[in-house]
Amino acid sequence: MRVGVCILPEYAWAEAAPRWRAVEELGFDHGWTYDHLVWSGLPDAPWHSTVVTLTAAATVTDRIPLGTWVASPNFRHPVPFARDLVSLTDVAGPGRVICAIGSGGDTDAELLGEQLSRGERTRRFGEFVGLLRRALVEDPLNHSGPRYTVHGYRNLAGAAAEPPRVVVAATGPRGMRLAIEQGDGWATTGIGGDDNEAWWQGVRQLTESLDEAGGRSLDRYLSIDAGPEFSLQSKEFCLDQLGRAAELGFTDVVLHWPRPTDPYRGSEQVLEAVAAELPRLR
Repeated sequence: MRVGVCILPEYAWAEAAPRWRAVEELGFDHGWTYDHLVWSGLPDAPWHSTVVTLTAAATVTDRIPLGTWVASPNFRHPVPFARDLVSLTDVAGPGRVICAIGSGGDTDAELLGEQLSRGERTRRFGEFVGLLRRALVEDPLNHSGPRYTVHGYRNLAGAAAEPPRVVVAATGPRGMRLAIEQGDGWATTGIGGDDNEAWWQGVRQLTESLDEAGGRSLDRYLSIDAGPEFSLQSKEFCLDQLGRAAELGFTDVVLHWPRPTDPYRGSEQVLEAVAAELPRLR
């Protein structure tokens, strides 16, 4: 199992750069940041551009893949977003960009005055993912769909490069089918659960649903801190949670860089202690 770390894009680069270096130097397998205009968990925090942050992270790391956790159509069009990802790949190098993407929630959408039903978002998401995948590799590109229209998009750089991985975040049956049909992986934050055991039961139900839909061979990414208890409260607790994820068949787990206050309140020393255990988890 691979273990990555998500660093919220709340830090000025002088503070963020050492954290990104440390993710790689400590031996973690990938690094992530959130992709929102505003995040409801920290609505008053300074918030930096996701693609710019990942591009900067690519310049201070050499090995780890870098990803969005998670992008959405709420404020992105698949074609200019694809160009950003192609350019990020050029800076980072082949195989180092992961685009985890979901259908989107309310906060970013409401910020831009959008009001769509859940079903409308799901339908838009399906077209978005398909068009994004095409925009990453095709040249020229033309598309006419219910939501998006593209005439003569040129993508010489992307067509000649290894495309980023596209990981589909989903909890419902239509999203899971999309992950199986068009994704390089499936991502989840779990569902429900007022306590840790209930949350893990929800995660188990989702993995069983994916199996039943034919997604047994798909790489699986779990945001382990989406549950009610922060994974890095202690080394022992974190290792227990990682073990539970492995038992459910997750190939990849994402932790969060500890913060001095909620959310993700914790100690960087615990992160370092968990990093020391990574070789035996693989």
